[in-house]
Amino acid sequence: MMPFPAPEPYDPTTDPLPTPPDNHYSSSRLERVLRRGWFAVTAELNPPDSADPMDVLKAAEPLRDVADAINATDASGANCHMSSMGICSILSRVGLGVVLQISCRDRNRIAIQGDVLGAAAMGVGNILCLTGDGVGVGDQPGAKPVFDFDSVSLLRALKTMRDENTFLSGRKLTTSPRIFLGAAENPCVPPYEWRANRLKKKVRAGADFIQTNYVYDVDSFRRFMVKVRDMGLHEDAFILVGVGPIGSPKTARWMRANVPGIHIPDALIERLERAEKPGLEGKKICIELVQQIREIEGVAGIHVMAYRREHLVGEIIEETGVLKDRIAENSLQAPATGKDAS
Repeated sequence: MMPFPAPEPYDPTTDPLPTPPDNHYSSSRLERVLRRGWFAVTAELNPPDSADPMDVLKAAEPLRDVADAINATDASGANCHMSSMGICSILSRVGLGVVLQISCRDRNRIAIQGDVLGAAAMGVGNILCLTGDGVGVGDQPGAKPVFDFDSVSLLRALKTMRDENTFLSGRKLTTSPRIFLGAAENPCVPPYEWRANRLKKKVRAGADFIQTNYVYDVDSFRRFMVKVRDMGLHEDAFILVGVGPIGSPKTARWMRANVPGIHIPDALIERLERAEKPGLEGKKICIELVQQIREIEGVAGIHVMAYRREHLVGEIIEETGVLKDRIAENSLQAPATGKDAS
């Protein structure tokens, strides 16, 4: 595999706040890669149940040389782990690109706006806006849900802070957050006819990039992308498609039954059942899916989610060949072509 771009460490106590290149909202590597027109790779980090920063760095190690940005989940599934903010702070300090996730379930608009300023001050350039799973699906169902925002209203709020330089109250900001805004989408579950319209709402609210849930049904995703292209949404936001290796047919059946927003076709599960080594077959399937997905018009990259199989991410990226077209890192510093931030 070609050498991945060098880390870009940021220490907020000594370094000046990064200045975005022309026609960029942020200085994040992810935004630079996407606006350059390269096929982007993001990956999800399995957050530790720990207060030790070394556990974060250990979890990120398999991802650091293959991902343009690492997603730090925000209590996904309503289960508590180290916070997305804490993980992003640690990884930014060592120069890794990060995506801060914000779930509307746990904080009100006052807390969220303050968190965004704090994150931007720590060098976080990418934020994924999520409504969040209900507390009832997690291991502390007695927790009080907030949901002051949903993902669409959260996007509007952060866009206001960034573009209008104000809090929602109208009070002026001294320095606005330099952030690249993202949202999630589930393209392969019903009601199929509404999925592209839902995406349109998020793009109109301010989403610059989209990370989808796992896509295992490529035919269904192709139909979704036809509607996306008909609406011109692929020209207004960068779409990164969720992929990941499945370790066994048992895991596949559990995911299909218990994880919202995921459809795994019977044929894929049967293929895992027939395999002599299901884990290797799951990796092979993931590679095939990436190779098919990258050929679909309007796809700008992939988002790899390999829960407890992070060691496979590098192998998957290398064997798919999605980074082969990358050119020298120093060209990332120049203003890029493609979708403008204007």
